[in-house]
Amino acid sequence: MGTTISGKLVTIKVNNSVLSCQSGKTVLEACRDANIKIPTLCYDKRLEPYGGCRLCLVEVKGFSKPLSSCTTPIEEGMEIITESDELTRLRKTSLALILSNHPFDCPHCEKTGDCQLQDIAYEYGCDWEGSNGRDAQLISSTLNGEKWDLPRRDDNPFITFEPNKCILCARCTRICNHVVMAGTIDITGKGFDSLPDTAFRRPRSLENCEFCGQCVSTCPTAALTDRQGRGKGRKYQMKQVKTTCTYCGTGCNFFLNVKNNKVVKVTSDYDAPVNRGNLCIKGRYGYDFIHSKDRIQTPLIKRNGKFYEATWDEALGLVASKFRELIDKYGPGTVGGFSSSRCTNEENYLLSKFVRCAVGSNNVDNCARV
Repeated sequence: MGTTISGKLVTIKVNNSVLSCQSGKTVLEACRDANIKIPTLCYDKRLEPYGGCRLCLVEVKGFSKPLSSCTTPIEEGMEIITESDELTRLRKTSLALILSNHPFDCPHCEKTGDCQLQDIAYEYGCDWEGSNGRDAQLISSTLNGEKWDLPRRDDNPFITFEPNKCILCARCTRICNHVVMAGTIDITGKGFDSLPDTAFRRPRSLENCEFCGQCVSTCPTAALTDRQGRGKGRKYQMKQVKTTCTYCGTGCNFFLNVKNNKVVKVTSDYDAPVNRGNLCIKGRYGYDFIHSKDRIQTPLIKRNGKFYEATWDEALGLVASKFRELIDKYGPGTVGGFSSSRCTNEENYLLSKFVRCAVGSNNVDNCARV
C-alpha cells in the first residue's frame, strides 16, 4: 500500500531548507524522510493516504488554503511551510473537536504513554474541562454537546473495544478491508452514531473475524486493545525484544514486550522487511505457550506405560539405539525426518544432513512445504 515511488528526483523547499526527494512521494513522506515532524492521527504507512484527521495540514506556496500533507504529492519547486501560527490554530481546533467527545481517563487508560492522541494534545497544549486555558474554554463551551456513553465490549477472547475512545480515523476499517482483505469491520451508523463495527454490530467470532489484531496495531488511541495484555504494564515499563515468529516459514518479525521476565504482549515491527508490521492470529496472540505450566522442561522416557524424567544423554542414547534397530532390521528407507518451521534454517539443515548422511535416507520433509 502507499504511494508509488519513481526514480526521478525533484527539489522542494521546506521551511526554507532545500530537499531532494523522489517524485511520487507525498509531502508528509518527504518531510518524514528529512526528519521534519508533522502531526498525524489517521496516517499509517501501511495504508493509502486518507486525509481525515486534518492535523497534517501544511501551507504550500500558490495555494490559498492549507493542504493535507498526507494526500498531496510533491512537485518540482514546491515551497512548503509545516509550522506557523495559522497551522497551529487549525491543528488545535481539530484536536478540540476530537477531544470534545473523548473521555479524559488518561490515569487509568490502557494506552497511556503510548497514545498518539495524548502525545499530540500534550504537544499542542490542549487542555480539557476543569483547566483554565483558552482551549479548555473552546472544548467545554463552544463545543459543548452530547457525548458518547457506550459500554466497553469484551465479547471476544482477543480484542477489547472501547467505543467512547474512538476518534473515527478509520485506520482499523481501512487495514481490515484493504490490507487483510477480511471485511470484518466498517464504519457503521450515521452522523453522531458512526462507529467502526461488524455488520449488524454482532460480536466478533471466527465466523466473521480472523483475529489477526491488525486493527489493534493501527489504532492510535485505546479504542482497540489486546485483551491478553490489558492491565499488565505501561509501554515504558516493558522491554521490547525483536524476534522472528516461529509458527511458519514466512519469517515475520515482531516485538515481544517483556516485563519482569514475562512476555506481556506482542506488538508490530513496522520496519520488518518481510511483514511490515502485519501479523496473523498466531503471531500476535499465540505466545501463551511461552510461560505455560504444561511445557516439558526435562526429557521423558516411557517405561511400562509411564513417563519418567531422564537426562539428555539417556534420552538421546535411547533414540539412537531405536534408530539403529530399525535401520538394521528394515533398512534406512524406513526412517525419515520431519522438521518444523519453528526451528531455525540452520537447525532444519542439520536435521536434513543427519537423515541423509547418518541414516542414509532421503525421507525429509517440513511443515512449511504446504
